[in-house]
Amino acid sequence: MTDVHTEATRSLVASFDERQRAAALRPITDDDLRHRWAYTPGPRPGVVYGDLARSQRKAVFRLLAEVLSPHAHAQVATIMALEDVLDHREGGDRDRHQGDYWFVVFGTPGDDAWGWRFEGHHISLSVVVVDGRVSATPFFLGANPARTTYAGHSVVRPLRLEEELPRLLLDRMGAANRLVAVVSDHAPEDLRTRNAPRLGPTLEPVGIALTSLDGEARGLFTDVVRYYLDRLRPDLAEAEFARLDLERVHFAWEGSERPGDGHYYRIQAPELLIEYDNTANDANHVHAVWRRRSGDFGDDLLAAHHVEVDH
Repeated sequence: MTDVHTEATRSLVASFDERQRAAALRPITDDDLRHRWAYTPGPRPGVVYGDLARSQRKAVFRLLAEVLSPHAHAQVATIMALEDVLDHREGGDRDRHQGDYWFVVFGTPGDDAWGWRFEGHHISLSVVVVDGRVSATPFFLGANPARTTYAGHSVVRPLRLEEELPRLLLDRMGAANRLVAVVSDHAPEDLRTRNAPRLGPTLEPVGIALTSLDGEARGLFTDVVRYYLDRLRPDLAEAEFARLDLERVHFAWEGSERPGDGHYYRIQAPELLIEYDNTANDANHVHAVWRRRSGDFGDDLLAAHHVEVDH
């Protein structure tokens, strides 16, 4: 990881007062907290973004920009702003606010192993850095409302491509392949794995394999996978893509194929899980996550590091 990222984290931590440091700083060995993640509303451990000074809030977004691609950076900012839109729609009953996000630092930035998490309603990003290598999953983004319209036209739709690219893939793979890819007429109410701390072996790959497709459909399948990995800045995304076994990737769709109706899809390989669900609020409430079976929360990097250190 670049020194810029480390220095950006150090600078933010140095700006914290005693109370903020007590709230924000945790040891990297706090496995219980690192694995306890959520995308529902409600308070978290950490320092509250909305309570930070203006310069500190800007520093948090500079830190996000050191890990995220420009489009994902914009998605995060938009999803946060939607909390005020949702609060107004609900009449303020749940007291939502775009400042209701929490920041935690694990370990000491610049050490062999350290990390941070930024999390609140519809955003969860866990970053772990071990010996310069980076893990950034689970990486969850959601949106409610998923689309805001005027006269039938989308005005704000932060997770638009998360829906449109898989729909294009479904369309271009052809009728015979679509019969394999669509595994159910009914979509689940949410992500099947929810916010499980670890991915177990029970969720089996279903649907159509990348190896069963060719031509444009095969390229579109790869594009969907790349789009999720490209939430990260280019060098990090390239490293993640290089680790994939594309020969074992499957795509499955559940629910209606008609835009505006509830639907779900997942993309799965031995070390990859992408889940997307849009069923709630008349299919205007999206949840989308990218996870790695053994690598979530940097567990694979930390395990390898511990072996080397112990040795």
